[in-house]
Amino acid sequence: MNDTLTPVHRPEVRSLVRDGRDRLPDLLRVAGYRARRCLPVLAVYGTLKLIGFTVFMHLLNSTGDFHGKDPRFGGGAHAWDVLASWDGWWYQQIAAHGYDPALVRIPGATGLITLEGNSAAFFPLYPAAMRLTSDCTGLGLYGAGLLVSVVCSFVAALGIFTVTARFGGRRAGLAAAGLWAVWPGSGTEWSGYSESLYVALAVWACHAVMNDRWLTAGVLTFAAGLSRPTAVALIAALTVAALRTLHHRQEDVARPATAILVAPLGLFGYLLYVGDRTGDLTGYFALQKGAWAHTFDFGEQTLDVLTSLAVGRTDYLFPCLVEDIIGVLVVLLGLVLIPLLIRLRPPSVLTVHTVLTFALVLGSQQIFGNVSRYLLPAFPLFIPLAVRLRTLGLPLLCTLLSVAAVASGSYAGYVLFEIGVP
Repeated sequence: MNDTLTPVHRPEVRSLVRDGRDRLPDLLRVAGYRARRCLPVLAVYGTLKLIGFTVFMHLLNSTGDFHGKDPRFGGGAHAWDVLASWDGWWYQQIAAHGYDPALVRIPGATGLITLEGNSAAFFPLYPAAMRLTSDCTGLGLYGAGLLVSVVCSFVAALGIFTVTARFGGRRAGLAAAGLWAVWPGSGTEWSGYSESLYVALAVWACHAVMNDRWLTAGVLTFAAGLSRPTAVALIAALTVAALRTLHHRQEDVARPATAILVAPLGLFGYLLYVGDRTGDLTGYFALQKGAWAHTFDFGEQTLDVLTSLAVGRTDYLFPCLVEDIIGVLVVLLGLVLIPLLIRLRPPSVLTVHTVLTFALVLGSQQIFGNVSRYLLPAFPLFIPLAVRLRTLGLPLLCTLLSVAAVASGSYAGYVLFEIGVP
Protein backbone atom coordinates (compact mmCIF):
# COMPACT_ATOMS: atom_id res chain seq x y z
CA MET A 1 0.00 0.00 0.00
CA ASN A 2 2.85 2.39 0.79
CA ASP A 3 4.37 1.73 -2.68
CA THR A 4 1.22 2.94 -4.37
CA LEU A 5 0.49 5.94 -2.13
CA THR A 6 3.94 7.43 -1.69
CA PRO A 7 4.68 8.50 -5.30
CA VAL A 8 1.20 10.02 -5.66
CA HIS A 9 0.89 11.96 -2.40
CA ARG A 10 4.43 13.04 -1.57
CA PRO A 11 4.51 15.87 -4.15
CA GLU A 12 1.13 17.08 -2.87
CA VAL A 13 2.38 17.10 0.71
CA ARG A 14 5.48 19.03 -0.31
CA SER A 15 3.32 21.48 -2.20
CA LEU A 16 1.07 22.01 0.79
CA VAL A 17 4.03 22.58 3.10
CA ARG A 18 5.59 24.99 0.62
CA ASP A 19 2.29 26.87 0.24
CA GLY A 20 1.92 27.05 4.00
CA ARG A 21 5.41 28.49 4.38
CA ASP A 22 4.73 31.02 1.63
CA ARG A 23 1.47 32.11 3.24
CA LEU A 24 2.83 32.33 6.79
CA PRO A 25 4.22 35.89 6.41
CA ASP A 26 0.87 37.04 5.01
CA LEU A 27 -0.99 35.41 7.87
CA LEU A 28 1.33 37.03 10.40
CA ARG A 29 0.86 40.42 8.75
CA VAL A 30 -2.93 40.02 8.89
CA ALA A 31 -2.74 38.95 12.54
CA GLY A 32 -0.50 41.90 13.33
CA TYR A 33 -2.83 44.32 11.57
CA ARG A 34 -5.84 43.00 13.47
CA ALA A 35 -3.97 43.18 16.78
CA ARG A 36 -2.95 46.79 16.11
CA ARG A 37 -6.58 47.57 15.26
CA CYS A 38 -8.00 45.86 18.36
CA LEU A 39 -5.49 46.84 21.05
CA PRO A 40 -6.41 50.56 21.17
CA VAL A 41 -10.09 49.63 21.54
CA LEU A 42 -9.37 47.16 24.33
CA ALA A 43 -7.05 49.66 26.03
CA VAL A 44 -9.59 52.51 25.90
CA TYR A 45 -12.48 50.37 27.10
CA GLY A 46 -10.43 48.56 29.76
CA THR A 47 -8.91 51.75 31.15
CA LEU A 48 -12.24 53.57 31.39
CA LYS A 49 -13.94 50.55 32.89
CA LEU A 50 -11.16 50.07 35.43
CA ILE A 51 -11.45 53.71 36.51
CA GLY A 52 -15.18 53.40 37.11
CA PHE A 53 -14.82 50.01 38.78
CA THR A 54 -12.16 51.34 41.17
CA VAL A 55 -14.36 54.29 42.15
CA PHE A 56 -17.30 51.91 42.67
CA MET A 57 -15.28 49.67 44.99
CA HIS A 58 -13.97 52.72 46.87
CA LEU A 59 -17.50 54.02 47.43
CA LEU A 60 -18.63 50.62 48.67
CA ASN A 61 -15.72 50.43 51.11
CA SER A 62 -16.06 54.01 52.30
CA THR A 63 -19.74 53.67 53.21
CA GLY A 64 -19.65 50.06 54.35
CA ASP A 65 -23.42 49.75 54.01
CA PHE A 66 -23.09 46.35 52.34
CA HIS A 67 -21.97 44.83 55.66
CA GLY A 68 -25.49 45.18 57.04
CA LYS A 69 -27.30 43.79 54.02
CA ASP A 70 -28.33 40.27 53.10
CA PRO A 71 -25.72 38.68 50.76
CA ARG A 72 -28.55 38.06 48.30
CA PHE A 73 -29.57 41.71 48.23
CA GLY A 74 -26.51 43.90 47.85
CA GLY A 75 -24.55 42.64 50.86
CA GLY A 76 -21.58 40.43 51.60
CA ALA A 77 -18.43 40.05 53.67
CA HIS A 78 -16.36 42.00 51.13
CA ALA A 79 -17.13 44.87 48.77
CA TRP A 80 -16.69 42.69 45.69
CA ASP A 81 -19.34 40.24 46.96
CA VAL A 82 -21.93 42.86 45.99
CA LEU A 83 -21.16 42.14 42.31
CA ALA A 84 -22.72 38.68 42.57
CA SER A 85 -25.78 39.65 44.60
CA TRP A 86 -29.36 40.24 43.42
CA ASP A 87 -29.70 38.48 40.01
CA GLY A 88 -26.12 37.25 40.37
CA TRP A 89 -27.22 35.04 43.28
CA TRP A 90 -29.86 33.38 41.11
CA TYR A 91 -27.39 32.75 38.30
CA GLN A 92 -25.03 31.03 40.73
CA GLN A 93 -27.86 28.83 41.99
CA ILE A 94 -28.67 27.76 38.43
CA ALA A 95 -25.01 27.08 37.66
CA ALA A 96 -24.71 24.97 40.81
CA HIS A 97 -28.04 23.15 40.89
CA GLY A 98 -29.77 23.57 37.53
CA TYR A 99 -33.47 24.31 37.10
CA ASP A 100 -36.60 23.07 38.82
CA PRO A 101 -39.34 25.18 37.18
CA ALA A 102 -42.57 25.44 39.15
CA LEU A 103 -45.43 27.85 39.77
CA VAL A 104 -45.77 27.73 43.56
CA ARG A 105 -48.41 29.99 45.06
CA ILE A 106 -47.68 31.84 48.30
CA PRO A 107 -50.43 30.83 50.75
CA GLY A 108 -52.88 33.67 51.26
CA ALA A 109 -50.92 36.09 49.06
CA THR A 110 -52.83 38.76 47.15
CA GLY A 111 -51.76 41.74 45.09
CA LEU A 112 -48.68 41.89 42.87
CA ILE A 113 -46.58 39.05 44.31
CA THR A 114 -48.51 35.78 44.51
CA LEU A 115 -45.87 33.22 43.46
CA GLU A 116 -42.60 32.13 45.03
CA GLY A 117 -39.49 33.20 43.11
CA ASN A 118 -38.01 30.51 40.90
CA SER A 119 -34.76 30.31 38.97
CA ALA A 120 -36.65 29.53 35.75
CA ALA A 121 -37.18 33.29 35.35
CA PHE A 122 -33.48 33.54 34.42
CA PHE A 123 -32.31 32.34 31.02
CA PRO A 124 -29.74 29.51 30.83
CA LEU A 125 -26.82 30.62 28.65
CA TYR A 126 -24.98 32.76 31.21
CA PRO A 127 -25.14 30.23 34.08
CA ALA A 128 -24.14 27.49 31.62
CA ALA A 129 -21.11 29.58 30.63
CA MET A 130 -20.34 30.09 34.33
CA ARG A 131 -20.44 26.36 35.00
CA LEU A 132 -18.33 25.49 31.95
CA THR A 133 -15.74 28.16 32.83
CA SER A 134 -15.62 26.95 36.42
CA ASP A 135 -15.08 23.34 35.32
CA CYS A 136 -12.36 24.32 32.84
CA THR A 137 -10.44 26.79 35.04
CA GLY A 138 -11.01 25.51 38.56
CA LEU A 139 -12.46 28.87 39.59
CA GLY A 140 -15.49 29.00 41.84
CA LEU A 141 -18.81 29.99 40.31
CA TYR A 142 -18.39 33.57 41.50
CA GLY A 143 -14.99 33.98 39.84
CA ALA A 144 -16.11 32.10 36.74
CA GLY A 145 -19.15 34.35 36.36
CA LEU A 146 -17.06 37.50 36.62
CA LEU A 147 -14.54 36.12 34.14
CA VAL A 148 -17.29 35.41 31.61
CA SER A 149 -18.75 38.90 32.06
CA VAL A 150 -15.42 40.72 31.80
CA VAL A 151 -14.27 38.81 28.71
CA CYS A 152 -17.65 39.29 27.02
CA SER A 153 -17.59 43.01 27.84
CA PHE A 154 -14.36 43.36 25.85
CA VAL A 155 -15.84 41.30 23.00
CA ALA A 156 -18.86 43.62 23.01
CA ALA A 157 -16.59 46.69 23.01
CA LEU A 158 -14.81 45.39 19.89
CA GLY A 159 -18.14 44.79 18.20
CA ILE A 160 -19.45 48.25 19.07
CA PHE A 161 -16.22 49.77 17.74
CA THR A 162 -16.45 47.77 14.50
CA VAL A 163 -20.09 48.64 13.82
CA THR A 164 -19.66 52.34 14.67
CA ALA A 165 -16.46 52.70 12.63
CA ARG A 166 -18.52 52.03 9.49
CA PHE A 167 -20.35 55.29 10.10
CA GLY A 168 -17.65 57.59 11.41
CA GLY A 169 -14.24 55.94 11.19
CA ARG A 170 -11.90 54.72 13.92
CA ARG A 171 -12.21 57.82 16.11
CA ALA A 172 -16.00 57.38 16.28
CA GLY A 173 -15.55 53.66 16.96
CA LEU A 174 -13.23 54.37 19.88
CA ALA A 175 -15.69 56.92 21.25
CA ALA A 176 -18.51 54.36 21.03
CA ALA A 177 -16.43 51.75 22.87
CA GLY A 178 -15.74 54.39 25.52
CA LEU A 179 -19.44 55.17 25.84
CA TRP A 180 -20.14 51.46 26.37
CA ALA A 181 -17.76 51.64 29.36
CA VAL A 182 -19.40 54.66 31.04
CA TRP A 183 -23.07 54.39 30.02
CA PRO A 184 -25.66 54.40 32.82
CA GLY A 185 -26.23 50.77 33.73
CA SER A 186 -22.68 49.81 32.73
CA GLY A 187 -21.97 48.71 36.30
CA THR A 188 -23.43 45.31 35.39
CA GLU A 189 -20.80 44.76 32.68
CA TRP A 190 -18.25 43.58 35.26
CA SER A 191 -20.58 41.70 37.59
CA GLY A 192 -22.48 38.45 37.89
CA TYR A 193 -25.08 39.57 35.35
CA SER A 194 -25.78 38.49 31.77
CA GLU A 195 -25.69 41.94 30.10
CA SER A 196 -22.15 41.67 28.71
CA LEU A 197 -22.78 38.22 27.25
CA TYR A 198 -26.03 39.28 25.62
CA VAL A 199 -24.68 42.53 24.17
CA ALA A 200 -21.61 40.73 22.79
CA LEU A 201 -23.89 38.28 20.98
CA ALA A 202 -26.28 41.01 19.80
CA VAL A 203 -23.66 43.38 18.41
CA TRP A 204 -21.81 40.68 16.49
CA ALA A 205 -25.10 39.26 15.20
CA CYS A 206 -25.95 42.71 13.84
CA HIS A 207 -22.45 42.98 12.35
CA ALA A 208 -22.91 39.60 10.66
CA VAL A 209 -26.23 40.73 9.16
CA MET A 210 -24.58 43.92 7.89
CA ASN A 211 -22.00 41.77 6.11
CA ASP A 212 -24.44 39.20 4.68
CA ARG A 213 -23.07 36.45 6.94
CA TRP A 214 -26.52 35.05 7.54
CA LEU A 215 -25.69 31.69 9.07
CA THR A 216 -23.37 33.35 11.60
CA ALA A 217 -26.06 35.91 12.39
CA GLY A 218 -28.66 33.18 12.85
CA VAL A 219 -26.49 31.16 15.23
CA LEU A 220 -25.53 34.22 17.29
CA THR A 221 -29.16 35.29 17.54
CA PHE A 222 -30.11 31.74 18.53
CA ALA A 223 -27.57 31.98 21.37
CA ALA A 224 -28.78 35.45 22.35
CA GLY A 225 -32.27 33.99 22.70
CA LEU A 226 -30.88 31.69 25.40
CA SER A 227 -29.51 34.69 27.26
CA ARG A 228 -32.28 37.29 27.67
CA PRO A 229 -35.98 37.57 26.76
CA THR A 230 -35.39 40.93 25.04
CA ALA A 231 -33.70 38.88 22.32
CA VAL A 232 -37.12 39.06 20.67
CA ALA A 233 -36.02 42.51 19.43
CA LEU A 234 -32.87 41.03 17.88
CA ILE A 235 -34.85 38.18 16.31
CA ALA A 236 -37.28 40.65 14.77
CA ALA A 237 -34.43 42.84 13.52
CA LEU A 238 -32.70 39.90 11.83
CA THR A 239 -36.00 38.75 10.32
CA VAL A 240 -36.78 42.18 8.86
CA ALA A 241 -33.27 42.48 7.40
CA ALA A 242 -33.43 38.95 5.96
CA LEU A 243 -36.85 39.52 4.39
CA ARG A 244 -35.61 42.73 2.78
CA THR A 245 -32.68 40.81 1.37
CA LEU A 246 -34.94 38.06 0.03
CA HIS A 247 -37.16 40.68 -1.58
CA HIS A 248 -34.28 42.30 -3.46
CA ARG A 249 -32.23 39.18 -4.24
CA GLN A 250 -33.07 36.36 -6.62
CA GLU A 251 -30.08 34.13 -5.88
CA ASP A 252 -28.54 32.70 -2.70
CA VAL A 253 -31.81 32.91 -0.75
CA ALA A 254 -31.15 29.78 1.31
CA ARG A 255 -28.88 31.46 3.87
CA PRO A 256 -31.17 34.39 4.82
CA ALA A 257 -34.12 31.97 4.95
CA THR A 258 -32.16 29.59 7.19
CA ALA A 259 -31.19 32.47 9.49
CA ILE A 260 -34.87 33.37 9.87
CA LEU A 261 -35.66 29.80 10.91
CA VAL A 262 -32.70 29.34 13.27
CA ALA A 263 -32.76 32.71 15.04
CA PRO A 264 -35.86 32.25 17.26
CA LEU A 265 -35.19 28.65 18.30
CA GLY A 266 -33.18 29.52 21.40
CA LEU A 267 -35.73 31.92 22.87
CA PHE A 268 -38.82 29.90 21.98
CA GLY A 269 -37.15 26.64 22.95
CA TYR A 270 -36.48 27.88 26.49
CA LEU A 271 -39.99 29.33 26.85
CA LEU A 272 -41.46 25.98 25.76
CA TYR A 273 -39.17 24.14 28.19
CA VAL A 274 -40.42 26.24 31.11
CA GLY A 275 -43.99 25.88 29.89
CA ASP A 276 -43.66 22.12 29.71
CA ARG A 277 -42.06 21.82 33.17
CA THR A 278 -44.62 24.09 34.83
CA GLY A 279 -47.60 22.57 33.06
CA ASP A 280 -48.54 25.95 31.61
CA LEU A 281 -47.42 27.07 28.14
CA THR A 282 -47.30 30.64 29.46
CA GLY A 283 -45.45 29.50 32.59
CA TYR A 284 -42.47 31.79 32.08
CA PHE A 285 -44.67 34.88 31.82
CA ALA A 286 -46.83 33.75 34.74
CA LEU A 287 -43.68 33.38 36.86
CA GLN A 288 -42.34 36.79 35.87
CA LYS A 289 -45.65 38.45 36.68
CA GLY A 290 -46.50 36.54 39.85
CA ALA A 291 -43.04 36.41 41.45
CA TRP A 292 -41.39 39.60 40.19
CA ALA A 293 -44.35 41.78 39.07
CA HIS A 294 -42.78 42.02 35.60
CA THR A 295 -45.29 42.16 32.77
CA PHE A 296 -45.92 44.05 29.54
CA ASP A 297 -48.35 46.87 30.33
CA PHE A 298 -47.94 48.96 27.15
CA GLY A 299 -46.04 51.69 29.00
CA GLU A 300 -48.54 52.39 31.77
CA GLN A 301 -45.98 52.22 34.58
CA THR A 302 -43.35 54.14 32.62
CA LEU A 303 -45.82 56.96 32.06
CA ASP A 304 -46.76 56.88 35.74
CA VAL A 305 -43.12 57.22 36.78
CA LEU A 306 -42.41 60.05 34.33
CA THR A 307 -45.47 62.07 35.32
CA SER A 308 -44.96 61.44 39.05
CA LEU A 309 -41.30 62.46 39.11
CA ALA A 310 -42.12 65.56 37.04
CA VAL A 311 -44.18 66.88 39.99
CA GLY A 312 -41.95 65.52 42.74
CA ARG A 313 -44.03 62.50 43.72
CA THR A 314 -42.80 58.98 44.47
CA ASP A 315 -46.08 57.16 45.01
CA TYR A 316 -45.63 54.92 41.95
CA LEU A 317 -44.69 51.23 41.86
CA PHE A 318 -41.19 50.30 43.17
CA PRO A 319 -39.93 53.88 43.83
CA CYS A 320 -36.21 54.51 44.23
CA LEU A 321 -35.60 58.22 43.72
CA VAL A 322 -31.93 58.48 42.69
CA GLU A 323 -31.99 55.39 40.48
CA ASP A 324 -35.28 56.47 38.93
CA ILE A 325 -34.00 59.95 38.08
CA ILE A 326 -31.05 58.35 36.28
CA GLY A 327 -33.55 56.10 34.48
CA VAL A 328 -35.61 59.11 33.36
CA LEU A 329 -32.49 60.84 32.02
CA VAL A 330 -31.54 57.71 30.08
CA VAL A 331 -35.03 57.46 28.58
CA LEU A 332 -35.05 61.13 27.55
CA LEU A 333 -31.55 60.81 26.08
CA GLY A 334 -32.64 57.74 24.14
CA LEU A 335 -35.67 59.56 22.74
CA VAL A 336 -33.31 62.25 21.43
CA LEU A 337 -30.76 59.79 20.03
CA ILE A 338 -33.18 57.53 18.14
CA PRO A 339 -34.10 60.22 15.54
CA LEU A 340 -30.40 61.10 15.21
CA LEU A 341 -29.61 57.43 14.60
CA ILE A 342 -32.35 57.14 11.96
CA ARG A 343 -31.00 60.28 10.29
CA LEU A 344 -27.72 58.44 9.67
CA ARG A 345 -29.67 55.86 7.60
CA PRO A 346 -28.19 52.79 9.30
CA PRO A 347 -28.97 49.24 8.11
CA SER A 348 -32.46 48.16 9.13
CA VAL A 349 -31.11 45.57 11.56
CA LEU A 350 -29.71 48.36 13.77
CA THR A 351 -32.80 50.54 13.59
CA VAL A 352 -35.30 47.76 14.28
CA HIS A 353 -33.22 46.28 17.09
CA THR A 354 -32.87 49.66 18.81
CA VAL A 355 -36.49 50.79 18.47
CA LEU A 356 -37.93 47.44 19.54
CA THR A 357 -35.56 47.15 22.52
CA PHE A 358 -36.64 50.62 23.58
CA ALA A 359 -40.34 49.74 23.14
CA LEU A 360 -40.03 46.46 25.06
CA VAL A 361 -38.26 48.10 28.00
CA LEU A 362 -40.51 51.15 28.27
CA GLY A 363 -43.63 49.09 27.64
CA SER A 364 -43.03 46.80 30.62
CA GLN A 365 -44.04 47.01 34.25
CA GLN A 366 -40.86 46.51 36.27
CA ILE A 367 -38.48 48.26 38.65
CA PHE A 368 -38.17 51.45 36.61
CA GLY A 369 -34.64 52.27 37.79
CA ASN A 370 -33.42 49.17 35.97
CA VAL A 371 -34.06 50.72 32.55
CA SER A 372 -30.50 52.06 32.61
CA ARG A 373 -29.21 48.48 32.31
CA TYR A 374 -32.13 47.08 30.33
CA LEU A 375 -31.31 49.60 27.58
CA LEU A 376 -27.63 48.59 27.40
CA PRO A 377 -28.44 46.25 24.46
CA ALA A 378 -29.62 49.29 22.47
CA PHE A 379 -25.96 49.94 21.61
CA PRO A 380 -26.72 51.68 18.25
CA LEU A 381 -27.73 54.67 20.38
CA PHE A 382 -23.99 55.20 20.88
CA ILE A 383 -23.47 55.75 17.15
CA PRO A 384 -24.86 59.30 16.71
CA LEU A 385 -23.12 60.45 19.89
CA ALA A 386 -19.84 58.86 18.84
CA VAL A 387 -20.02 60.39 15.35
CA ARG A 388 -20.21 63.82 16.96
CA LEU A 389 -17.55 63.11 19.55
CA ARG A 390 -15.07 62.14 16.81
CA THR A 391 -14.71 65.84 15.93
CA LEU A 392 -13.03 66.44 19.29
CA GLY A 393 -9.29 66.23 19.61
CA LEU A 394 -8.05 62.97 21.10
CA PRO A 395 -6.82 64.57 24.38
CA LEU A 396 -10.18 66.30 24.93
CA LEU A 397 -12.13 63.16 24.04
CA CYS A 398 -10.08 61.08 26.48
CA THR A 399 -10.53 63.71 29.19
CA LEU A 400 -14.31 63.79 28.79
CA LEU A 401 -14.59 60.00 28.83
CA SER A 402 -12.26 59.77 31.84
CA VAL A 403 -14.38 62.22 33.81
CA ALA A 404 -17.47 60.23 32.86
CA ALA A 405 -15.68 57.04 33.95
CA VAL A 406 -14.99 58.50 37.40
CA ALA A 407 -18.62 59.56 37.74
CA SER A 408 -19.83 56.17 36.47
CA GLY A 409 -18.45 54.57 39.62
CA SER A 410 -21.35 56.30 41.36
CA TYR A 411 -24.23 56.54 38.87
CA ALA A 412 -23.57 53.24 37.05
CA GLY A 413 -22.18 51.28 39.98
CA TYR A 414 -22.99 52.39 43.51
CA VAL A 415 -26.46 53.78 42.73
CA LEU A 416 -27.42 50.68 40.80
CA PHE A 417 -26.26 48.07 43.31
CA GLU A 418 -26.58 49.84 46.68
CA ILE A 419 -29.03 52.74 46.48
CA GLY A 420 -31.29 51.03 43.97
CA VAL A 421 -32.10 47.49 42.88
CA PRO A 422 -30.22 46.24 39.81
